[in-house]
Amino acid sequence: MNQVRHFFEASDFTDHEVLRPLSHIRPNWELAIDSTTGIYVDEEGSFAWLLSHLIDELTLAVPPSRYHDTEDRLGEHVQKSLNWNIRKHCGIWVNADGVRLNPSDYLALLEQGAYKKDGDADLVEAASGRVWAAILRGQICFDEMERSHQVILAGVLAAILYHREPHEGTYRERATKQV
Repeated sequence: MNQVRHFFEASDFTDHEVLRPLSHIRPNWELAIDSTTGIYVDEEGSFAWLLSHLIDELTLAVPPSRYHDTEDRLGEHVQKSLNWNIRKHCGIWVNADGVRLNPSDYLALLEQGAYKKDGDADLVEAASGRVWAAILRGQICFDEMERSHQVILAGVLAAILYHREPHEGTYRERATKQV
């Protein structure tokens, strides 16, 4: 079995951590897994198809050697384009007072940064890097990740799904043509 697919299939928390925050968009956030295929069941009002498609994409992605560099590109876009009063200091993003961004502000930075050209690709690359960093550290399932990293990965995945949700029809058409 593919390590990335297993990373998510074996999870009891993926839907809660990734999809529940998006329940205001699609209320069916609890996932069912097809026991024969291991793929999330495509149910009405859920992100199951988009998440399965994203996991497929992550299985094929080449993780960056430093996923923080990918995330930094998103942060730099926010800093320049949206004029947020943030900066990079000693390798971490800080606010105007020099205080490290809290996880929710960091995730907002990444989500807003993804509105730049190729921002979606940067988010996917960052997610791939985070998944492989966990796997290489022996955390072979989303549920086994160090909590702080799990929160950020869940937020990155949710941001990708948020950006893709209005275009699901286009993604489905492309997937049909690729098969």
